Amino acid sequence: MASATPTQENPAQEPASREPEMEPLLGEPRAAGALQRKDSPIFANLYIGTAVLAQLGAVVLFTVIWVHILRRDWIIFSGHPIAQSLAILAIIQSILILQPTHTPDQKRTGQRIHAFLHLVSFVSLVTGIVVIEYNKYVNKLAHFHSAHAYIGAITTAILLLQYSVGFTMWATPSLYGSEDRAKSIWKYHRWSGYLSLVLLLSTVLSATRVPFVGETIGIKFWWVFGLSVLILLGIIPRVHLWKLLGQVRR
Repeated sequence: MASATPTQENPAQEPASREPEMEPLLGEPRAAGALQRKDSPIFANLYIGTAVLAQLGAVVLFTVIWVHILRRDWIIFSGHPIAQSLAILAIIQSILILQPTHTPDQKRTGQRIHAFLHLVSFVSLVTGIVVIEYNKYVNKLAHFHSAHAYIGAITTAILLLQYSVGFTMWATPSLYGSEDRAKSIWKYHRWSGYLSLVLLLSTVLSATRVPFVGETIGIKFWWVFGLSVLILLGIIPRVHLWKLLGQVRR
């Protein structure tokens, strides 16, 4: 006998209420490891979800560069890829640690670690630049003789701007008129941050086309390309559209 009272609707058939821009770029938040749980330690952000892919790519790329450099006799140039690869590794960690944060406390903790890792990357980047410039000076080598040099210069300029804007927005928001105005710029900082990562990986790729790196040292283009793709496959699914659009998560 049919009941006269209405039955409860099947929740599985209710329309999804989650707004598209509140999701990561690919898949469900938990599947991508895109949201930090409230009871989860901040450092778990470095390996949850697809971060494992990024870590695998980053660690192997870092190891490949260091092994190929350190197995040869040390020369002035050796310090350049050593320092720059450390900068890239630190930048990848700084992205992974901050991506899943979404509560005020998580964001504050994540921003402090993010800032520290970028300090490490900044020191490493400057060290690498000083080393390569000194190497060119001592050996009387030409500047800007390859695509690697041009891409590297562009990437360095964007990174220095990224460091400056990111640090001042976080430490001295009054420079932008108010804290709210400083926060409104975060979305541009995030966009340029992801662009910087792509440019950094492109810089490493272009380095393999320099005969000394690709042929003498033996770091191959397809190795770096494959590892770069792996890094991006680990990071891109955790990108939140609502953060890129400067929205507040509801």
